[in-house]
Amino acid sequence: MARRNATLSVVPPQSKIAADGREAATSKAGRQSNSKPRPVLQSIVDSADPPRPLWGGVSDEAIDRQVHAAIARVMSGLSPASLLAAYGDWARHLAISPGKQARLVQKAVRKAVRLWLHSWHCAADSEAEPCIEPLAQDKRFVAPEWQSWPFNLMYQSFLLNQQWWHNATTGVPGVSKHHEKVVSFAARQFLDVISPSNFIHTNPEILAATASQGGANLHRGALNFIEDWEREIAGKPPVGAENFRPGEAVAITPGKVVYRNRLIELIQYSPATETVHPEPVLIVPAWIMKYYILDLSPENSLVKYLVERGHTVFMVSWKNPDADDRDLGMDDYRRLGVMQALDAVSKIVPDRKIHGVGYCLGGTLLSIAAAAMARDGDDRLKSLTLLAAQVDFTEAGELMLFIDESQIRFLEDMMWEQGYLDTKQMAGAFQLLRSNDLIWSHRLNNYLLGQRRPMIDLMAWNADATRMPYKMHSEYLRGLFLNNDLAGGRYSVDGRPVNLADIRAPIFAVGTVRDHVAPWRSAYKVTTHPATDVTFLLTSGGHNAGIVSEPGHPRRKYQVATNRAGEVYVDPDTWHAQTPYKDGSWWPEWQGWLAGHSAEQVAPPDMGATVKGIIPLCDAPGTYVHQE
Repeated sequence: MARRNATLSVVPPQSKIAADGREAATSKAGRQSNSKPRPVLQSIVDSADPPRPLWGGVSDEAIDRQVHAAIARVMSGLSPASLLAAYGDWARHLAISPGKQARLVQKAVRKAVRLWLHSWHCAADSEAEPCIEPLAQDKRFVAPEWQSWPFNLMYQSFLLNQQWWHNATTGVPGVSKHHEKVVSFAARQFLDVISPSNFIHTNPEILAATASQGGANLHRGALNFIEDWEREIAGKPPVGAENFRPGEAVAITPGKVVYRNRLIELIQYSPATETVHPEPVLIVPAWIMKYYILDLSPENSLVKYLVERGHTVFMVSWKNPDADDRDLGMDDYRRLGVMQALDAVSKIVPDRKIHGVGYCLGGTLLSIAAAAMARDGDDRLKSLTLLAAQVDFTEAGELMLFIDESQIRFLEDMMWEQGYLDTKQMAGAFQLLRSNDLIWSHRLNNYLLGQRRPMIDLMAWNADATRMPYKMHSEYLRGLFLNNDLAGGRYSVDGRPVNLADIRAPIFAVGTVRDHVAPWRSAYKVTTHPATDVTFLLTSGGHNAGIVSEPGHPRRKYQVATNRAGEVYVDPDTWHAQTPYKDGSWWPEWQGWLAGHSAEQVAPPDMGATVKGIIPLCDAPGTYVHQE
């Protein structure tokens, strides 16, 4: 691949280049130089434009890209230049802020004294209250073993140290907000690595298990590590994922693939009721993962839930792209994914408007398509539902830590060389956002305690990721995350910008409380754009588990309210404080909203439309979902 790309980057000799009409001028300059030598510096400047091929006929750009790609692979896609820039910004401003330095010294002394006094209290009273409590989401030190000496002092010291570093990396005058967040995040990652919970001799739970089991836990952990390493090297899924293959244990709602192009398969699900709502539901999932998160096991399948309540459901199943798809862009995903799926659904269920549903990136793409359709007078959408999706990336959460010019260029160079963003390269950033839960807790339980967490359908799906084409991912990161073109009215479709305020179909948007990918306050921003009724629902759970929230799921609750077109905007914190809670799953709330925006039920449509060329091709879940 590197050889092929290098060939594409070869630049012809300067004498053959005709850029902006400079060839004749260059030749003339060359003749003049025979009579009057030019200064060396001027010669260097002139030779820089246009570019020349370097060693072996490879351009300087190709060399830079290949070097960046090699570094990016070693750094798991992180740009060292971006990290150094953030650290330099923080260190320089801290160095010229004596007031901040004095405050940090004062805090360090106070924390040291606080820990020293706590040690004396513990010596006098074994049940003394901790001098600092971990954050609510930090479950590393909740076991009773941590309350005994010396482990109580270890974790108390660690938490005080963690608190001090947060103070040290934030609030430094003059540091840009982005760099502050990067430095604070990096410090937190380092501290998570050296946490006393990660080592045998400083973790009382591991020591107790080792003593009681005679070291059998470490033996099992070693075997678990070897098995995981072998699977990683062989490219196999995690242990137990083979029990959740699509079409066997998950993604088994009956249906047919009724349409296929180079990017999608369109699944039409078989009716489960004698009559159905006449308006079909088209679901556009994210292409970063396989579609079947919305059709997992029968008991938690959103597709099955809708079908059993009289909805005709269609699902887009994305192809897993490879190097040959490197030039597929965002507009290809809109055109081949959303628009051609809409065309196929319109042929199967003619003269009926369609309920559009988009999950995560699929919701962003569907919003772009809906705005373009509204601009062009295409009114086929009956409603628009966005599940954990963003249309405004001003506050897109901790993922923005990995979004700046340097970082995006490194990702682009890595994708340029191989043609796509690999699943492992993509997963690293998401794991870092929740390193305690997804990295260190996993390693502690599997390799030190020797306990494997049983595989479940959602975990198996999470390991079944897809690649992303070079062009599409670059356009997505730059146009949406970095430049926020969609919210700013600068995003173009077919050469003209689209505006979310053109959408007139009612909107139902769902956010999740613990979402690290699409923070709910960011998802809430959809209420600031469209000139239509927007119902926003906030549910407990995270980006995935909060959406897969079937009725009967324990400890689920949600808030929901509608902002009518023309009403005064309500900020997210005020909305959160004023909106009452409801217990249970949000699915019935949304399904009732769908039914309320649908007509009286009719006989279900045929599977496909043979007369119009929409012929059932195979049974669901189709073929694209099995691509590795």
